[in-house]
Amino acid sequence: MMNDLIADALTRVRNAAMRKLEVTTLLHSNTVVGVLNVLQKKEYIENFKVIDGKNNKKSIQVVLKYDDDEKSVISEIKRISSPGRRVYKNASELKSFKNGFGTIVVSTNKGVLANDEAYASKLGGEVLCTVW
Repeated sequence: MMNDLIADALTRVRNAAMRKLEVTTLLHSNTVVGVLNVLQKKEYIENFKVIDGKNNKKSIQVVLKYDDDEKSVISEIKRISSPGRRVYKNASELKSFKNGFGTIVVSTNKGVLANDEAYASKLGGEVLCTVW
């Protein structure tokens, strides 16, 4: 049994990007789907879809995005909060990341949001990961 599905999903995306794969498969959880929604809105991935598997097990297929030089759009993707060490930030601390070139993915009481959306809504929460 895996404890941290978010870290596993981020590692699979990172490894697939390093190997220049077009598609990778992730384990399903609602939080992972929320993180992927943010990554798709911010154009770090092309798209994703949830696939029903055997024995009611779901998986997620993610289509990665590359630039014209066949280099991954994701330079770095890093897990911040973990099951053993939760990291929380209030709205004022979420204003900017990497001078606006990066994104902080935050789990708020309104769902999983990017840092600019959370800052505009004046919502803080658990910092799941950073991407740039």
